[in-house]
Amino acid sequence: MSLFPWILLLLPLLAAAANQLYLKRNAFIASMVSTGSVVVTFVIALVLWGLDEPSAASFSWMAVGDGVGIDLTLKLDPLATGMMALVTGIGMLVHIFSLGYMAGDSAKARYFTGLSLFMFSMTGIVLAGNFIMTFIFWELVGLSSYLLIGHWYQKDSAADAAKKAFIVNRIGDFGFLIGILLLFGITGTFVFDGMREGLASFEADHAAFFTENSAAFSIILGTALLCVFCGAIGKSAQMPLHVWLPDAMEGPTPVSALIHAATMVAAGVYMLFRVQLSIGEDFAFTFAGDVIAWVGGLTALFAALMATQQNDIKRVLAYSTLSQLGYMVMATGLGGGEAGMFHLYTHAWFKGLLFLAAGAVIYACHHEQDIWKMGGLLKKMPITGATFVTGTAALIAVPFTSGFFSKEAILHAAEHNQALFWLAVVVAVLTPFYMTRVIMVAFLGKPRGDDSDHAKEVRPVMWVPLAVLGVLAILSAYPGIHSIAPATPEHAGEFHPNALFWISLGALIAGVVPAVLLYRNRDKDPVSIPLFRERFYIDAIYDRVIVRGVQNGAAALVHFFDEFIINGLIVGGASRLAVSFGLLFRRVQNGNLQGYAFTFGLGVILVVYFTTFWK
Repeated sequence: MSLFPWILLLLPLLAAAANQLYLKRNAFIASMVSTGSVVVTFVIALVLWGLDEPSAASFSWMAVGDGVGIDLTLKLDPLATGMMALVTGIGMLVHIFSLGYMAGDSAKARYFTGLSLFMFSMTGIVLAGNFIMTFIFWELVGLSSYLLIGHWYQKDSAADAAKKAFIVNRIGDFGFLIGILLLFGITGTFVFDGMREGLASFEADHAAFFTENSAAFSIILGTALLCVFCGAIGKSAQMPLHVWLPDAMEGPTPVSALIHAATMVAAGVYMLFRVQLSIGEDFAFTFAGDVIAWVGGLTALFAALMATQQNDIKRVLAYSTLSQLGYMVMATGLGGGEAGMFHLYTHAWFKGLLFLAAGAVIYACHHEQDIWKMGGLLKKMPITGATFVTGTAALIAVPFTSGFFSKEAILHAAEHNQALFWLAVVVAVLTPFYMTRVIMVAFLGKPRGDDSDHAKEVRPVMWVPLAVLGVLAILSAYPGIHSIAPATPEHAGEFHPNALFWISLGALIAGVVPAVLLYRNRDKDPVSIPLFRERFYIDAIYDRVIVRGVQNGAAALVHFFDEFIINGLIVGGASRLAVSFGLLFRRVQNGNLQGYAFTFGLGVILVVYFTTFWK
């Protein structure tokens, strides 16, 4: 039994290695190996989740100081085992869906190799028992997402999106590394379980200083936590490092479902909650908690506003993901990490469903993604349409769906901060507005193009995962079923018709009704808000100020180095020096016999001097 956690971690890596080294020319077997490995890991995850106190062996990797070492340890507390069941469950359904979606892809073997590498990386983050292991697998997730986003690298947009995701995440990861080192300096350990004890020792050792400077401890710890939060800003795509996630939709749609809806982007929220559990109550009492909450709240609001004007069905879902991640981060910053993780759990099922259903639509419409070129798809694709509507119901928090219960938990966590509470309510209005818009335009009405007019239902290998996710989108928050969740707040999945319920229901109606009235039987968007459509021009500002600034600065530096250093000093200098010596010696060669005799005599004197007197 103690080997199960290591099999869970290493099996996807072995599958990726086998595919890359031996099965590149046999795409079918490669896909079966990857899919089989994730099915086995899902079964193992369920076995470990069912154990009362699962344990795994660990071994020392290296020593970094007297009494301080780094161990490779797999942490198997309820948070890790619950998250592991979620990651492998979503991963298994995405693999099965990919068997149909990527059936005709020429690089199918490479695609499944990337999926297995991603599963290995994500498993490592979930099971890591210390910050060093977390950071290693954190970077591996960045690498595997780069490979999957850029799977169709022949398209410039896909290649650029992969590079953008990789570079933007490295910015956040730089702060993350600094935060890890700061926390190590404060607590004296990289191990999650030892941080609270180390923090107490640090406070006791410097009690005199902290007594005289009452705010110093909060500032020191808060700074370290904010640096750690930088990693979550990048990985969970919070403002201002959110710009990579919508562009990452250039990858295959199953990749969008796996990486950018359910697992990779959730890694930041998971890490934040892990740190919150490790630090204890001091996490919420530092100024970092307020900063984290406001970053999450503003991300939720701005992303929801952007989603209202997007026409690409995957980009609407991408900005929806940004908004929901902002909800989770906001709750964690307010000290309600359980509510954030509960919403992460329910969101994974219904957002994975929405992305895969969108993938089925794109597949049936010959890779058309513009909702204004669709229409009438509910009749053409009844199973896919029904599952998309089901996922939408959960996302917009229709009462008694899983998303309703987890969103209620988020709003409850924000009740003690009225500004963030009402900001979250505004987001709860915008979410049903933009999702109802998608349904009205893409699934109802009449077909607006040949692709949607000739669309038909996808094969069972693609709609069966949708059906499974549809059931979980409705039921995953209910008592008994939600016991597999990484964390559950008090009274999770219970219905209470209190003031919060009526506010939530009012927000739902306020979002759905205007969308129905505005977009019913429309052939083009009746609302045009360039600020939202152009994403508040944040990408344009980055492009002009940072991207072009760096490019122009690099070009100027290269030009200076080329013209003045290489051409001016090295190449040109050497040539001018040679010419100067040539001119000098040419003056000696003037045909004057007396000059030759003088030069000869001078040479003899110098030879005698250096050989006789120079010692």
